[in-house]
Amino acid sequence: MNQIFLGLCLYLLAIIIVSIWTVGKNKTHAEFLLADRKLGAIAITLSERASAESAWLVLGLPGVALAVGFQEIWTVLGCLGGIIFCWLFLAAPIRNLAGQYDSLTLPDLISNYFHDDKQILRVISSLIITFFFALYVAAQFSGAGKVLNVAFGIPPVYGILIGGGVIVVYTIVGGFRAVVWTDMIQAFLMFCTVVLLPVIGLIVLTSAPTTHLEELTPAILSVTGNTTGWLVGLGIIAGLSWGLGYTGQPHLLVRFMALRDVRSIRRCQAIAFTWAIPAFCGAFAMGIVGLALYGRQPFTDPEKIMPYMATNLLPGWLAGILISGSMAAMMSTADSQLLVATSALTEDLTHKIAKINLSPRQFVSLNRLVTLGVALLAFVLAFRSKDLVFALVSYAWSGLGASFGPVLVAMLYWKKVTREGAIAGMSTGAIATIIWKNIAGLNQLITERFASYFLACLMIVIVSLMTRRRYAQS
Repeated sequence: MNQIFLGLCLYLLAIIIVSIWTVGKNKTHAEFLLADRKLGAIAITLSERASAESAWLVLGLPGVALAVGFQEIWTVLGCLGGIIFCWLFLAAPIRNLAGQYDSLTLPDLISNYFHDDKQILRVISSLIITFFFALYVAAQFSGAGKVLNVAFGIPPVYGILIGGGVIVVYTIVGGFRAVVWTDMIQAFLMFCTVVLLPVIGLIVLTSAPTTHLEELTPAILSVTGNTTGWLVGLGIIAGLSWGLGYTGQPHLLVRFMALRDVRSIRRCQAIAFTWAIPAFCGAFAMGIVGLALYGRQPFTDPEKIMPYMATNLLPGWLAGILISGSMAAMMSTADSQLLVATSALTEDLTHKIAKINLSPRQFVSLNRLVTLGVALLAFVLAFRSKDLVFALVSYAWSGLGASFGPVLVAMLYWKKVTREGAIAGMSTGAIATIIWKNIAGLNQLITERFASYFLACLMIVIVSLMTRRRYAQS
């Protein structure tokens, strides 16, 4: 146990050192929010991967694979499809648009593209980001509580405070540059965790004196969950719909905006795909191998399978490294989300809408203060929420994906989209997610990830065609 704790402490110390090293480099608003677009392909790509795959990948996906089985393979395929689509079809166009309109944030880019003088798009998008990111960051803090509880017996409340506290400190101190450089370390640790741990578990399974292979029932091994008829289609749609959300996640899209230039896109694509495919397959395999090794009995909460396997299968020092990987997953996502939520409140609402002009150093100080405020809100939500990490992330992922994904795709590939269509689509995506999630029965019929995205696309098309016709007549 002391060795595990030592490994985790060394990791946290490394993160703090990196953030301190970057503190003197944040002299302007642009440097704090986008590192002045001076970061290279490797740094940006690994940061995008680490930010995208949070506690959900290391805790949530193995947990749901343990509980549901091979039916969750559709989630893996959906996520990989979303990642590939974004890097192939969104990365370069978004970077070009961000440079063309000199935009530091996603709300800024959308507002500038539609020449929204009334700033309606900026206000709506900023509020959507703040609301759903507070839930998303709360999921990461909750994940930290679970990991530290299993590894060290620390009560989840204190685990949330410890994990979340470290995230807040280095994000406030180092800004985007600290987030990206720490994400590189975290991406490596996450990859090792989700790839090595199931391999080690499989080796142990082949020689273990007692196993729980009988729990690999036909229902667990079925990619349809032994369902028939229309339920098969709904299950497949539910899994694949995770891929839709990648097109609208502000903390990922801002990485495309921060690229030094588009010439490095091909290199970024190779890095992203090489990381993502083994990582998702490994996280899924971890749940299945864990079920075969231990069964369901030890897990009142299946999302504790990763730290349980690490502490039971590995020497203390190695378990400490892999548990650090799970902390890395939470930190790499939460820090990015805190920074994007901060940018929406300072750059978009304070600077562009309220027209408050501060000196560069004053804006950096304001960013740090707002980051702390958003983090405190996330702490409250993490303490109060009883949802699993998987459920919290699904809710926030759906809201952000449906609000921004259809609008961005339309901006890039459909010239008939109008400002009114964008307003209708963003509003519909957010509202439909909230309604679908909170009305009993709707979410069980079809996931809010698909329903809200589809409704947002529909509204963009209908309203854009109506308003475009009106403009033509006038």
